[in-house]
Amino acid sequence: MSNQESRFKEIYETNYPKVIRLCLGYVNGNQEQAADLAQEVFIKAWENLGRFRQESNITTWIYRIAVNTCLGELRKSKKTTRNYGLEIVGETAEAISTENKEEMLTDLYACINKLSKTNRAIIMLELEGLPQKEIAEIMGSKHEAIRTRIHRIKNELIKCTNNG
Repeated sequence: MSNQESRFKEIYETNYPKVIRLCLGYVNGNQEQAADLAQEVFIKAWENLGRFRQESNITTWIYRIAVNTCLGELRKSKKTTRNYGLEIVGETAEAISTENKEEMLTDLYACINKLSKTNRAIIMLELEGLPQKEIAEIMGSKHEAIRTRIHRIKNELIKCTNNG
């Protein structure tokens, strides 16, 4: 195995779980379609690995490829997304019944689907736990702009889920 192949294998194994979760959010939780998109992401990463300038973290670069690939697929299929396998976090999550959690997640997914493609990508990366500076880099925006946008998106989602 060449040095580039072993480097790519490590990149793949480290980033595949994150990429597949991101892709699932774009394709209504369709496992097969998400796997196809993830495969496409890593094919693009392999083809362009030699061009990676190391100006950012490799994970940021992979996420950028994933977001672009998924947005491209959305443009092609013109479908809305739904069902991003997120778990409710926080202290109150354990106190909420399973039925309530599922209902709340369904409402959240429905509200996320109403967002613009860009806002959807931003909030999905935020929910994935990426630092806002990294989200800014992935989205090609300034950190302050992303921080403000995330705040507004969260407020929009709160209003949406409360108005159910």
